[in-house]
Amino acid sequence: MNETKCALVIDESLPVGLIANTAAILGATLGKNNPALLGGNVTDGSGIEHLGIVNVPIPILKGNAGLLHELRQKLLTDEFSDILVVDFTDVAQSCHTYEAYIEKFQASASSDYRYFGIGMCGDKKKVNRLTGSVGLLK
Repeated sequence: MNETKCALVIDESLPVGLIANTAAILGATLGKNNPALLGGNVTDGSGIEHLGIVNVPIPILKGNAGLLHELRQKLLTDEFSDILVVDFTDVAQSCHTYEAYIEKFQASASSDYRYFGIGMCGDKKKVNRLTGSVGLLK
């Protein structure tokens, strides 16, 4: 069985609060769509139960608008069709309700919006092929 790898690539030019928000949204969506990424609950020595967290590392990598667009296009190809992908855009960030997001996104073409971040999870070799030359966001 292939090893699984996840990665988030986020536009490093965003304000730190928006970077954090983008990472949270991408991570939550990856976890929802691949529950195997989450470990079981753990009870500490004091008897306090803690919800399970991810059981694979998820590096946060630095990107820019051009790189994110290029990555998203590659992830749409047959070669990477088995990779779980989530993206977060300026369209999503600008909406205050999910209904508004749906309406605005359905009326948008890919050339109309800017990617703030992309999360991916799947075969380690494929994820490395996409992100191996991308540095950590610091």
